[in-house]
Amino acid sequence: MCTVCGCGGHSVEEAFKDHLKKTGQEAESHKPAPFAVLAEPPKGAVHSHNHTHWHTHADGTSHSHPHNHSHSHTSGHAAAEAEHPHGEGHDHDHAHGHDHAHGASCGHDIHLGHGLAGTEVPGMSQARLVEIETDILSKNNIFAARNRKFLAQKGIFATNLVSSPGSGKTTLLVKTIEMLGGAPLGVIEGDQQTTNDADRIRATGAPALQVNTGKGCHLDGAMIEQALARLPLPDHALLFIENVGNLVCPAAFDLGEDAKVAILSVTEGEDKPLKYPDMFAAAGLAILNKVDLAPHCDVDLDLYEANIRRVNPTIEVLRVSARTGEGMQAWLDWLAAGRARKAS
Repeated sequence: MCTVCGCGGHSVEEAFKDHLKKTGQEAESHKPAPFAVLAEPPKGAVHSHNHTHWHTHADGTSHSHPHNHSHSHTSGHAAAEAEHPHGEGHDHDHAHGHDHAHGASCGHDIHLGHGLAGTEVPGMSQARLVEIETDILSKNNIFAARNRKFLAQKGIFATNLVSSPGSGKTTLLVKTIEMLGGAPLGVIEGDQQTTNDADRIRATGAPALQVNTGKGCHLDGAMIEQALARLPLPDHALLFIENVGNLVCPAAFDLGEDAKVAILSVTEGEDKPLKYPDMFAAAGLAILNKVDLAPHCDVDLDLYEANIRRVNPTIEVLRVSARTGEGMQAWLDWLAAGRARKAS
């Protein structure tokens, strides 16, 4: 389970194994390593004071309530912090509620995500959050490095397609495959459930493998390693990894790809890159998709591009419509250039 975002669990589609048997294809020998338990839950300090706790339920709702209690934990803070009652001016990492009188309309925004870790979890120190995330990402990077080596040995150019749900990733992929004709390629599809997208890709004649992440909100290096062991890819092929629809977690997880491609639909709002900057900062290419809808959505395409480049000044931006074909040749040229670089 991912201790940063709380996701976990996946299954590589069993039906694809039957597909390989029926077609007489053998998967490349590329044995995945077992998954590891990534982190222990944090321990707090001995304390007794009034504070507010936030609780998040399984349905996503949250609430807070103030109370006074004493509790102790055995480890997790520095010794000087571990065994003392907090007094005036103490500094610790609990999320506190405040009952200041701000009047009928407070108007104060809540700004989380500050501090060294770039996020906040009630009861967990910034140092512990950094430790957990470093542990998770370092383990993921081991798998990603093995994937990158495997793909380099075969001269395969791999792209990691990332976006929010509904941006048009699968439709773009279908159109891309059709326009590429018989070019050697393969697709790894990531979704929490169903094989719908992999089925759409297979309908074009291209090999595709579905990875269902269950509660997981992103693909990781270990999942891709397992998928590569089952997906027959010839040398110098193109590999498309369609990640789970999510503009947050996939930004942090290297899969061994050559480039992240961030896909943004014109229906999502010009400020989307500013709201989710990590994804666009990590991408080498941004595709502004569904541009045929722009006249009907009252959007400013130049502002979309300006905001993308505010986050990542060096990113390349393409305006594309998979439905009409606008901009598709520029996308194919970008893929061809990447493939040529990988083969050289």
